[in-house]
Amino acid sequence: MKNGFWKKMMSVTLAFAMMASVSACSAKSEETGATETGSGAAADTEAVTIMMGRQTLQNPKLPEGDTYENNAYTRMLEDKLNVKIVDEFEANGDDYDRQVSLALSAGDIPDIMKVTTLDELQELYENDLIADLTESYESHASDYLKGIYDSYGGRALENVTFDGKIMAIPGTNADSGPSIVWIRSDWMDSLGITVDEDGNGCITIEELEMVAKEFVDKNPGNAENVVGIALASWLTSGDPDGTYSMNSLAYAMGAFPKTWYEKDGGIIYGSTTEEMKNALSTAAGWYRDGILDPQVGTRTWDDITALLANGQTGIAFGTWHIPDWLLNNVYALNKDASFQAYALEDANGKVNCKHNDATNGYMVVSKEFAHPELAVEIANLFYDELANSSSVAEEFPEVAKYMEDGVDGSTRPFNIEVNSYTSLLDDYKDLKQCLDGEITVEEIHSAEQRTNAAVIGAYLEGTEDATGWAKYHSRMKGVNLIYELTEQDLFSWLTPVFPQTTPTMETNWANLEKLEEETFIKIVTGVEDVETGFAQFVENWNAQGGAQIIDEIAAQER
Repeated sequence: MKNGFWKKMMSVTLAFAMMASVSACSAKSEETGATETGSGAAADTEAVTIMMGRQTLQNPKLPEGDTYENNAYTRMLEDKLNVKIVDEFEANGDDYDRQVSLALSAGDIPDIMKVTTLDELQELYENDLIADLTESYESHASDYLKGIYDSYGGRALENVTFDGKIMAIPGTNADSGPSIVWIRSDWMDSLGITVDEDGNGCITIEELEMVAKEFVDKNPGNAENVVGIALASWLTSGDPDGTYSMNSLAYAMGAFPKTWYEKDGGIIYGSTTEEMKNALSTAAGWYRDGILDPQVGTRTWDDITALLANGQTGIAFGTWHIPDWLLNNVYALNKDASFQAYALEDANGKVNCKHNDATNGYMVVSKEFAHPELAVEIANLFYDELANSSSVAEEFPEVAKYMEDGVDGSTRPFNIEVNSYTSLLDDYKDLKQCLDGEITVEEIHSAEQRTNAAVIGAYLEGTEDATGWAKYHSRMKGVNLIYELTEQDLFSWLTPVFPQTTPTMETNWANLEKLEEETFIKIVTGVEDVETGFAQFVENWNAQGGAQIIDEIAAQER
């Protein structure tokens, strides 16, 4: 992707000229009676109205007066493509999934909506409710947008292709690296603690234990009820980063909890392996030694965030970007707080990590909507034109302010991310070169990273800005760690199996998840013996549907 960047940038101009020409040819909208115009439309031409299903966030940081339906991004869309968004329904989390299910059951979906799973996409296709976007994609997608999807080696579009037809615009899901160990570096400095002596960004399990014990014994935060390591009550996560989970420990011991993968010609569920038992045994040792939070069985995300912010703990596990939305709470209460990012290495000095699925979230278009090509043009606008604009502040000042203020990307018309497979590290290299004085801010390719360069630069010059602190930690420490591990070839990657929901999953999975989480907590807190408790868990898991699910996944893979 990187080597062909300028060639793609030249093609963007041509793509948008073509888009404007095509969009100027009007077509009557059957739903609204409006005239489709698109980019370059006359100001007095009636806008096309798109009824949408919008997945929202509880706190998107929208400025006062703006909403998901009416904000800088939707106003930009109306100005550029003469398209007006009206939300047929809005919801977040499980409430949104219920709205989608209701629409699907009724056989009446909005013009455009997001679905979160491949199962939903499959059901929409089988019920003939969504439009075939193949011709729209081939004719209207810019070269740059096509290049993004091509960077995944065909996997992204393959996930949304049924019987040779592209049935959705997929959100991409580039690998986000390991579950990082974030440690209060100001505390380590004050206590004279040294780890990672070779400077490769990795620490051992023993080093982590040592730091946690020192934090408990010395209490550098001068807090009550000090906690060495805090973990969420569910302990493990199917997400690679596993924020606030024990995934870092499990991966370092060769276990991949809540993950399906192939081994020795068969399907494995990573929570049932010998390596998982060993990881639980280590965590149980932490609990006995007073390193692990004594309330581990009941801790929520909010609880752990509060422990960090109050100075009760100085260690957190999570993805590279948690400084932007979790660790920033620490800085809000303590301007001296700083964190360092480390990866937990295995016995061979490698960092075990698993690949993401290539897609995450899908924008579908109702078969009844007269203008399916508009979905592709919207994708062009936000994931090409805006992303690559060299003058966002001049062209889209409202949007530039959103970026500066950290307004969540879910407020865009499409609540998906569409980035090239290498975009995380490509953006980081641009950002680092700029902060090192090797290139100017204007030479940074991404509009978002130009904003990040400005706020990080201001923070480094001494401004006590929370956004600058967060972006500095997430990019120059979190992504820097991933970059350095990649350069040193220290990652050892697992490629999971990503099955569709099987019949036995539909009926038994909730109980199997409950069995797993309850058993693991009992083992870690000493209620059950590691050896006998884990052996009984595996036996029960297989008997209660796990073995059947494995057979069903194996049949999918054949």
